[in-house]
Amino acid sequence: MLAKIFSGATVGLDGVLVEVEVDVSSRGFPSFKIVGLPDKAVEEARERVLTAIKNVGAKFPEHRVVVNLAPADLPKEGPAYDLPIAVGILVASGQWQALSEKSLFLGELSLDGSLRHVNGILSMALLAKKKGIGCFFLPESDGQEAAIVRNLKIYPVKNLGQIFSHLNGLEKISPAVARKDFFSKSKIKPEFDLAEIKGQEYAKRALEIAATGDHNLFLKGVPGAGKTMLARALPGILPNMTEDESLEITKIWSITGQLPQGSSLIRQRSFRAPHHTISRVGLVGGGSRLRPGEVSLSHRGVLFLDEFPEFSRSVLEALRQPMEDGKLTISRASGSVTYPAEFLLVAASNPCPCGWLGSEKKPCRCLPGQIIRYQRRVSGPILDRIDLHVEVEAVSVDKLTSEKLISESSYSVRQRVQLAREKQRTRFKGTKIRSNNRMRTREIKKHCLLDKDCLILLRQAVSAMNLSARSYYKTIKVARTIADLAREDQIKTVHLAEALQYRPKD
Repeated sequence: MLAKIFSGATVGLDGVLVEVEVDVSSRGFPSFKIVGLPDKAVEEARERVLTAIKNVGAKFPEHRVVVNLAPADLPKEGPAYDLPIAVGILVASGQWQALSEKSLFLGELSLDGSLRHVNGILSMALLAKKKGIGCFFLPESDGQEAAIVRNLKIYPVKNLGQIFSHLNGLEKISPAVARKDFFSKSKIKPEFDLAEIKGQEYAKRALEIAATGDHNLFLKGVPGAGKTMLARALPGILPNMTEDESLEITKIWSITGQLPQGSSLIRQRSFRAPHHTISRVGLVGGGSRLRPGEVSLSHRGVLFLDEFPEFSRSVLEALRQPMEDGKLTISRASGSVTYPAEFLLVAASNPCPCGWLGSEKKPCRCLPGQIIRYQRRVSGPILDRIDLHVEVEAVSVDKLTSEKLISESSYSVRQRVQLAREKQRTRFKGTKIRSNNRMRTREIKKHCLLDKDCLILLRQAVSAMNLSARSYYKTIKVARTIADLAREDQIKTVHLAEALQYRPKD
């Protein structure tokens, strides 16, 4: 007897429908074979499925069992096919009745028949809705993650026997219901509040501009100046995420297994801070199984690279495409996938190997050649792609100990950022652009009109500062963001002059 059960696989961030075809034949010697490009984890499903079926009181057929995972040219990875294979065997052997409603099954089986968590649940739920599949059977621990997809019956299952009881009407499984607070705008509690950071007004202003326009930021200063604290305060002033952004980020975290079990929708922007020993695959993604890297996990959030020059040069050069395009395409012999990577890069470094170049507190002990080699570890094209370059000075003792010095809180700064972002959403309505940093030349000419005085200032800056064409347009984008914060429709010379202050200096 032949049975067909629907399951799914993830390619990139999207789900692909997989038909699990099970044939139980009385001809030939008893055997159990899985075909359809299975990996090692799928091949090992034979032992898990066989034992789980016996331990829930069912009988594994003593016949020739062939399982085909179609389409056969798509590689199948992971243990998520355990449940559809087991259900297909029980239906094909006549122990369970055929399913009356089109359903999708996904889950890893334990030897006792209970179901374990699997990755990529949200992508599978969206696939089921897209393909018109009405029911989705999945592990109980993943019910809340899939419940955020509307107009789809989500059945969280504890064990294999519970599905039998449900299909035969003995004990119905209650569909998972999304909590009411899933799509509510949760109040962000920043790790560091700007009010806790003494001094550094110039750097805080740069943080506000970066958060408003999604501009990349480079913090350079002596050890202990507060670079890391400033970077960690940045997520607290970023605007609220939209529902589409939350779904997109949750899909990435779900596929990589980063989403905590029992949780559902990510509402807070991510802050990723990989160590400088990270590999190229770890940062941008890839590998033999094509998985997203840190640049995708920080999508719509902050990617903080501390000790920037200490990263491998090949790792840093791999950032060029995602910094420019907001996405990353990885091509291998087995296929090609594209991951989103619209992150806000915050890089931090010391001015020299010892860290004290230009400091009034300690003398620099580095030789000129050492300083030049250290600074050349980051290539010019990478630095040119960073919008804001900030020198972070050490805070004086008077400011650190002063109780009268009151700084603006992250909440009040975030309110201004939110208003400016709303203005950008209105400006780019109907396009895929979400912030000023993503403007192309066409949008710059349309939304960043410069008067005669601004053009004169810009020409002088290009000549005096030796700005590249990319730096020229990045300066205009930053000026557009500064004008948005000032609630000005037109870019003025004061906005352009401030934007020029953030270009790197020799």
